Amino acid sequence: MDFMDDFYIITPEDLEDFKESISTEDLPTAVNTVKGFLEKQDLVELNIGVTGEPGSGKSTFINAFRGLGDDEEGSAKTGPIETTMEPEAYLHPKYKNVKVWDLPGIGTPNFKADEYLKLVEFERYDFFIIIASDQFRECHTQLAKVIVRMGKKFYLVRSKIDSSIDAEKRKKSFDQKKILDIIREDCENGLRKAGIEDPVVFLISNFELGKYDLNLLQERMEQELPQHKRRALMLTLPNITLEINEKKKKALEENIGNIALLSALVATVPIPGLSAAVDLVIVTKEIETYYSTFGLDDPSLQKLCERSGKTIEEFKSLMKSPLRVGINPASILSLVGAASLVVAENAVEYAVSLIPILGSVIAGGMSYISVSRMLRRALNDIAEDAKNVLMASV
Repeated sequence: MDFMDDFYIITPEDLEDFKESISTEDLPTAVNTVKGFLEKQDLVELNIGVTGEPGSGKSTFINAFRGLGDDEEGSAKTGPIETTMEPEAYLHPKYKNVKVWDLPGIGTPNFKADEYLKLVEFERYDFFIIIASDQFRECHTQLAKVIVRMGKKFYLVRSKIDSSIDAEKRKKSFDQKKILDIIREDCENGLRKAGIEDPVVFLISNFELGKYDLNLLQERMEQELPQHKRRALMLTLPNITLEINEKKKKALEENIGNIALLSALVATVPIPGLSAAVDLVIVTKEIETYYSTFGLDDPSLQKLCERSGKTIEEFKSLMKSPLRVGINPASILSLVGAASLVVAENAVEYAVSLIPILGSVIAGGMSYISVSRMLRRALNDIAEDAKNVLMASV
């Protein structure tokens, strides 16, 4: 199966090959095979190229997009002059398959867009983000047109919106919505004059990323990415708006059927203890992903504390999921009720898996329902905890 092309396409032949593989292995080896099967979904790469003039805030945007401050370890270098001489990849702190590239600045007198794109190896990027801190200039529109000609997507971002707003606040006639509309219209008109049809400009504050047009930018990127790339994008976005929180939940929910299907397949293999062991591995890995994706793991909460002035204890007091005390077999079993119920269910699964054809169908169905139920409850609880934490942090 080619997960690198599309994780969501799982054919009956793929499943049959996988089942045949684990049916000839001992319990530890079969469990490891399942772990490897699961990990392949995180190998889909997403490469984002970020460019702009020196001082436009592209490095700060890269850091904010990855949930980092400018002074944190692993952050892109920032400064009033161009600090990037060649493309430099910055891995997402949690998802190493997502790379945000800091590209050399544009806007020099001899700038040529086609030569620039060849220099930065434009083929490797899924899309480009072009950043400007004031009006869009000829270098921005020139680059945008060449990107389109070469068959790539781009998004035009007007950064430092908070600075523009602060400058206008001194006026008695200050109207924030009106100011934002003027800035957006000015940028779009400049792009139209340069020959770019139906331009869309996203207004962003690098220091308060959740304000203004972040949700619109995220929605546009999500719509235009292939499905398997969409998942990578949604999991890596910082959980800083209620809209993103809900979209993360939806993206994770779409994968539950695949995970439960894998559990059902394993349940049809008559190896004592395999189904129970694999279900524990599957559910544990997915729940760890949920906590990391929603920023409820301890390192993420600690960063949130530093920004909000609250303590981890205050945030954890808002969390109601039975998993808030730790992800372990006991807390996972609490998702479906008493431990004895699960033990009995797995014993029945093994017994019926020995019955030809019909037994396999029953065992697989029981496992599918059990894992689906656990993951849906866990996801609902964790997403609700994340929502409460997010609302308390602002």
